[in-house]
Formats: sequence, C-alpha cells, structure tokens
Amino acid sequence: MGDIIDIEGLDFFLMVLPVVAFLYASVGHGGASGYLALMSLWAFPVSMMKPTALILNLCVAALSFIAYARKGYFNWKLFLAFASSSVPLAFLGGSIEVDPTLYKRILGVLLLFAIVRMMGWIGKEPKQIQALNVPLALLIGGAIGFFSGLIGIGGGIILTPVILLMGWGSMKEAAAISAAFIWVNSAAALFGYFQTGIHVGESIYTLATLAFVGGLFGAYLGSTRFNGTVLKRILALVLLIASIKLMLT
Repeated sequence: MGDIIDIEGLDFFLMVLPVVAFLYASVGHGGASGYLALMSLWAFPVSMMKPTALILNLCVAALSFIAYARKGYFNWKLFLAFASSSVPLAFLGGSIEVDPTLYKRILGVLLLFAIVRMMGWIGKEPKQIQALNVPLALLIGGAIGFFSGLIGIGGGIILTPVILLMGWGSMKEAAAISAAFIWVNSAAALFGYFQTGIHVGESIYTLATLAFVGGLFGAYLGSTRFNGTVLKRILALVLLIASIKLMLT
C-alpha cells in the first residue's frame, strides 16, 4: 500500500496535530485517541488511521516517559504487572483486521474514555496508595492491550484512570507508567499490523515531526508545572464531536 495520506490541503490538520500531542504528552499519554479523532474528522481512510496513530504514539509516549521517569515517578513493578500481559495481546490485536464500520463504532466508544479523562471526571489523586493486586493487574493489562492493538491506541487513556481509581499509584506515577505502557503496546501492535502486509509512506515523517515537537513541550511542562485546564476542555469537545461522528456515520 502506498502513502498514508496526501497531506496537501490539510494545513489546519497539520496545525492542530502538534497541539493535540502537546496536551496528551502533558498528562503522560501518547495521544493516539486524539490523532484518531482528528483523522476521523478529516476523513482519513480507516486502513491508514491505525498505523498512523501507533507511529505517532511511539514518538510522543517516549518523550512523556523520559520526562516523567527522570523525575523519579516510574514504578517498574506496577508497569510490569500490566505490560507483561498487554504486549502479546496488543500484538494479537494489531494483526486483526477490523470491519471499517465496526472499527468506527468501537473507536467512538473509546473516545468517550479520553473525554472523561481530559475533563478530569475520573482518576483523581488517591488519598492513600493501596497494595497492588497482581492477578487483577495482569487481567486488566491484557484486556487493555488487546483492544489497544485492535483499534490503534496505546491504552494509557484507560490505564491511567484504572491506576488512580484502584489507588495503586499517584497521578505522576500513573503518567509515567502509562507512557511506558503506551510505547510497548504501540510497538507490539504496529509490529502485528505490519505482518498483514501494510506499509506506510513518506508523509508519516511530516506527521511524526509535528507530533514530536508538540509532545516535547507537553512532556516537559506536564512533568513540571503545566495545567492547561481550558485547553484540555477544548480538546475534550473535539473528541466528543469526533466520537459522535464515528458512531453516527
């Protein structure tokens, strides 16, 4: 298959992309749900949405992880409890081709998780850290990994609220763990997807560069002092519009 998309005439899309990367990186995420939402609004081919989002995820999630891990927020034990089951299932999900209509419906529902997370309605800072339930973490990690690979997201938008709701880590720890989780799942899913014979073209370099620049600033400011409540609410509105479009078309 040829190029991902003809990016000529997508000037506004290219301006919004780094802003989305910035906002997601500021909370320790790669941004796949945001990229998928934008691509759905600009009518990207469904077959190209998944690999594009995963590649951009790899760029931004790595920046988020480095920024948060350098501040000492990364917890290896918690990360491995989720990732050891998620990675093989993300690969499996990535290798499965989904009917375009069903894909849009599932993505539309998953975008609702991103909206709730961006609005801060779930996933508050736990008052007390609880002991990790490893079997439950393995089960949750596997489920998130499979659907992440199937749709083309890293899963952090779901994992972060889970960690906080269960009281297994602080807000910053959840961000660091989710960033690493997103990266390994995206890599596994992308590898599985490429087994189907899909390949990407040169336009991905432009998209990846823009996402990288936005993610670089977002990761730095998010791990230090950035809040950006108003911008996150605007992004939540964009995600809501995309979610409705996906479920109705």
